[in-house]
Amino acid sequence: MSELTGILTLVPAALAIYFLFRPGRGWLERWRRWLRLSDRVLSEDALKHLYHCEYEQREATVQSLSGALGTPVEKVAGLVQRIEAGELATSEGASLRLTPKGREYALRIIRAHRLWERYLAEETGLKEPDWHKRAEHQEHRLSSSEADALAARMGNPPFDPHGDPIPTQQGQLPPRRGQPLTSLAVGERARIAHLEDEPEAVYAQLVAEGLHPLMVVQLTHLSAERICFWAEGEEHLLAPIVAANVSVVPLPREQPVEESLETLAILEPGEQATVVGLSPNCRGLERRRLMDLGLLPGTVVAAEMRSPVGDPTAFRIRGALIALRGEQAANIRISSRRQVA
Repeated sequence: MSELTGILTLVPAALAIYFLFRPGRGWLERWRRWLRLSDRVLSEDALKHLYHCEYEQREATVQSLSGALGTPVEKVAGLVQRIEAGELATSEGASLRLTPKGREYALRIIRAHRLWERYLAEETGLKEPDWHKRAEHQEHRLSSSEADALAARMGNPPFDPHGDPIPTQQGQLPPRRGQPLTSLAVGERARIAHLEDEPEAVYAQLVAEGLHPLMVVQLTHLSAERICFWAEGEEHLLAPIVAANVSVVPLPREQPVEESLETLAILEPGEQATVVGLSPNCRGLERRRLMDLGLLPGTVVAAEMRSPVGDPTAFRIRGALIALRGEQAANIRISSRRQVA
């Protein structure tokens, strides 16, 4: 019985050796290629972390790198040795710093990541929480020339959809705009400039709140337990640790905010209104679809009937009857709401 147990124990190892080394299949070369790719991705992620620390004036260490990469300190120590050997970073005591060569490399990866996020936001129907994950994979595959071609196709955008600046082709990166939402005084108004997309759980909460760059907010309550503010006609409540991931640019008190707080979603059957524009949060395929339906500034839209279950609603737009779900109608800003004559 013990001999049988010993044989069975050896079977998995024997199968692994067979599949790796069997002739004509190239498994060993594939394994080695996967290891090389894995090491390169880890090195590039490390360079990004060092750059973000430098950009935000934080100290980068082996411990901070271990936390950012989710990798044991022992393995990170070997990674640091490799990037130092490649003259991409240097150690100064416990601190890690990029060399000019490493900084240039890191900016190429960051440029590819933010351009790809912008592409996903503007050109696809992918949901917002998935942009960062997809870009995390693609950033390691885009060459510099492919990134430049993507930027040119989109008109060389200066910011990604979260409000982060996109490094230029020459490797220049302007400072991030704004200050934390938590720094505003009660009653102060500001415009959202940036939403931090890490950590993922915090970003998901910001997305669920419907927050987005360019949105105007007004702080109504500030305490150690919660922060309350109004944005586009709705009250929002966040924990301070979550609100700290929102950067805003304060607005002068005398500056008028030219935006409609009402949306097509509030229109009742028998009412009509004039379209002011689409919410900046409406992007990509959905934005183009609404514009193709004729939902352009100046268009008069009338609500004709609503589904018995409350959604969707049928709207009369340029002589055609079109059904829109509530979440779609909420992206269409209106003014001059009135009863149909």
